[in-house]
Parts: sequence; structure tokens; C-alpha cells
Amino acid sequence: MRALSANLFAFLLLCALASVFYVWSALESRLDRHKRRFAGSLNQGLPVDLSAKTFRVLLAVPAAQRPRLGGRLQAHNLTDQTVSAGSRDYHVNGDNKRSERREGPVKLGSPVEDGIFWSEWLEDLLPAGFTEEYAQAWRDRARTQPVVKLEPGCGRISNQLATFADGTKACVRYGINADQVQGETLTYYLASLLGITNLPPLILSQLSADSEQWDAVRARIDGLQWSDGAVVSLTKWVSNLTGVVTPAPLRQESSGLHPVLHELWNKTTAELLELMQWSDLIIFDYLTANFDRLVSNLFSLQWDSRVMERDTNNLLKTPRGDLVFIDNEAGLVHGFRVLNMWEKYHSTVLSSVCVFRKRTTQRVAELHKRRDSRKKLLELYRDSEPLSVELGFLSEEHAAVLQDRIDRLYKHILHCKGKYSQL
Repeated sequence: MRALSANLFAFLLLCALASVFYVWSALESRLDRHKRRFAGSLNQGLPVDLSAKTFRVLLAVPAAQRPRLGGRLQAHNLTDQTVSAGSRDYHVNGDNKRSERREGPVKLGSPVEDGIFWSEWLEDLLPAGFTEEYAQAWRDRARTQPVVKLEPGCGRISNQLATFADGTKACVRYGINADQVQGETLTYYLASLLGITNLPPLILSQLSADSEQWDAVRARIDGLQWSDGAVVSLTKWVSNLTGVVTPAPLRQESSGLHPVLHELWNKTTAELLELMQWSDLIIFDYLTANFDRLVSNLFSLQWDSRVMERDTNNLLKTPRGDLVFIDNEAGLVHGFRVLNMWEKYHSTVLSSVCVFRKRTTQRVAELHKRRDSRKKLLELYRDSEPLSVELGFLSEEHAAVLQDRIDRLYKHILHCKGKYSQL
């Protein structure tokens, strides 16, 4: 009799659990449908990223523990484009005729030349991004402008949206640990070294008691419990940005982004220009071992088969379709520290691409040949950033890892050239 009662109880318990699971699944499905309707009706509304939550739960490393929901909300307003001197440099190649050519089908010739490189006519249509002239002008202004307001608006609560006295804005990153600000900063200067102009300009500032730049917000700083003397980064705030979904050639069901002409001819010019920027992004994230973008999506496929259909972490787009690489704190320092955990995913993503921007590959080839990536990066960093000594630089071990990844990337480019140059 006891055995019968126990079996009956177990059966009822299983039924109850099954009912709960069914109801939960239905609610999750309804939430997903609601999210899609909401995103469709509000072009620049809050994108709800369900995959990010599960990814963060599994990732027990400090630099990745930031609430993506808050980060996404503010990511649409990372930099203020309404400002200033030098702002014209953002779209150096922009005019009405080029805009029309960007939107139409490919009519200007082959999208690929010399086997594995994007064609020169495509390069001519791609805006110059945040040029060095533009970035330098912004950095000079930002270093002299007093901060008059700090408020939430740049992801996690430890970061703040700063308003300068002239009305312009910047995202202030106060690192939970030193890796984060250092990774964000060194990643920015590595992009400059490679000629990749998709990252908004950045400066460092020190929260010292006698700093005139922070006088007006001293009470707010005390309330945030930011340490006196801490070095923070300020990144130019860009408005009117939207999320970016991984393009079809780079999803798990596709063979990758290769210089196969019959596939590329079917793309519009605008689609090709976005793919060109993705090829730079993948090279860049491989070199910096940044796991918090496409790699995290690849990792999340284990439990979320639709993750590639949602916005990619830390990647946004201007109304013209130019990609903006944001929140690069996982790169270099922390990325190298946890490299063993992520390397197979980095290698998988890199192997999916065999068409590149010629300028980027030339920079990679130079750093490979001279084997001086540490020297070049350190020189650029120290020449450009007055607080470089206070923040510090890559360790010898991590500098060696960077050079090794440059060498591996160079070999991959040669492999692609050998495979496709004769086609």
C-alpha cells in the first residue's frame, strides 16, 4: 500500500512539473513573439536579448558580468553626432550619388579583386568612419571640457553618461577591475594601428581631488563611490544607432564569407559594404581575443539556436549602415587572460572568413614581418594618451600573445590567398 501511494505521489509530481514546464514554454514563446512585434513597431526601441542572460550566467569571469539589458538600452546613444569641429570627417566619402550607389544592386564590377580582397570601388563607397583627424579634435576638446553632469546611461551602473560644459556627451567607464579600462583603451589604439576606424574616439581621465574637470560633479562621484585617483575612460557618445544582426553568410547554417562571386553578385552594394566591415570586425576580434561579440553568440548556440537572429553584442549601426564597434573592454587584457576558454570559438569564427580589406591585411603583414606589434602599439599609446603610464600597458606575456595572433592571422590570410587566387 505504501509503495502504491509513493508511486501515485511521484506520478502526480511529474504531472505537475510537466504542466509548469508547458506553461513556462508557452510564456517564453509568447514573450519572443511580443519582442519581435515590439522591435518591428519601434525602430529604435529597447532590444530584449534573451540569449545574453544565459550567456552571462555561464560566464563566471569579471569582465563579462555586466547587464546587457542596460547596455543595450544606452547603446543606441553612445556618441553625440551633433557636435562640433571635425564632425564632417565622420562621413568623408558621403554624398547623394554615393548613397544611391550604396543602396542599389552591384553594377560597378566585381566585388572582389586579386582573389581575396574587396574591390577598390567598394572601398571608395565606404565612409571613412572616425578618422584620426576627427578623433584628435574630439580628444583635444574632451580633455579640456569640465564635466557638469553624470547620470546613468552607459550600461552597468558603474558606468555613467557624462555631459560636458559645451553640451556634448561621453560614456565614462569606471572599471570594476583594471583589466576593463585598460582593455577598452588598448583595443582602441590597436584599431588605430590597424587603420580600423569603426571605434568612437576615447580618452583617459583621472578622478583626482584637485581635478578641475570633475569639480562640478564631485558629490555625484562620492555617491558612486568611485575611488579618488582612479583612471577612467571617456568614449564619445554617438546618437541614433540601432542593433545589428549577424549577416547570413556568417551564421551557423552557412559556409562562411568567402570570395565566391556567384554568392556575392546576389548582394546589394549596401550589403557588401556591411560585409566588408564585418570582415574587419572578425579580424579585429580575433587579434584582441574579444569573446563578447560574435564569439559569445557562437558559444550560446549550444542552448539557443536562434541567437544569431538577434542583435549582436556590442555592435551598432548608423542610419547609413556604418558599423560602430562599442564596449571593447573584453579585448586584449581580459580576453588574453581567459583565452583557453574561448580559443576554439575564436578560431572557428576566423576560419569562416576568407575575403578581406586590402588596407587591413597590409597592416597585418607589416606587423607580422617586423614582429614589432608591442613596440608600435606602445609608441602610439604613449604618444596619444597623457595618462598611459598611470593606466599601464600589456604585460610581456600578453604582448607575446598579441604578436602570435598577428602571425596566425597572417598565415590564415595566406591560406585564403592560396585557395582562391587562382579562381
